Amino acid sequence: MEDHIACKPALATVAVVSWAGVLLQFWLSVNLALANGKTVGDGIVVFLGYFTVLTNLFVALTATMPLVAGFSRLGRWFGRPMVLGSATVSILMVGVAYHLFLRNVWQPQGLQWVADIVLHYVVPLLASAYWLVFLPRSNLGALAPLAWCLYPMGYLVYVFARGELLGSYPYYFIDVTSLGYGKAMLNSFGLLIAFIALGSAVFAIAALRNRLRLGSSA
Repeated sequence: MEDHIACKPALATVAVVSWAGVLLQFWLSVNLALANGKTVGDGIVVFLGYFTVLTNLFVALTATMPLVAGFSRLGRWFGRPMVLGSATVSILMVGVAYHLFLRNVWQPQGLQWVADIVLHYVVPLLASAYWLVFLPRSNLGALAPLAWCLYPMGYLVYVFARGELLGSYPYYFIDVTSLGYGKAMLNSFGLLIAFIALGSAVFAIAALRNRLRLGSSA
């Protein structure tokens, strides 16, 4: 925890940029809903359906709470290396999945383009850089990559339940209405395998860095 909050300028940068992206997308989602004759609530429902938005919010909280909540229970929880690792892997997945599967699906313009770049590229790069440079001195445990899967698995449960209620899905590759549950679940399984691979890379970086630290202090 102390290592995490020791790098306050870097942590504040991640916090400010991630909050800026989330709040800009919130404003755009609400305004789009109103422009289409819907309500603010409709805009919020759409906004909260995206893994991108929720994960950027996750990153924003892991960067903000250790700074503003200090050594309170909440601040300590968000400052835990396991929580920071989960947020890092998740936001990396956002960037990779968007670049491979979604960037050619639509062509955002104006402020929506700005939000897209911040949420899908800038925040993943900043969070990854923070992990590389300031990752905590902590033994994460060999099962960390699997533990980090709890967040995306929770999202999948949420998004499938949400889809049953609303009849719509935020991403085409998990759209049960067009693909059916079999194909949507198969795609979800593939994404979880990719998530574990990314998590293993993030874990390996932490293990190597700690090994080098121990070697240099010996």
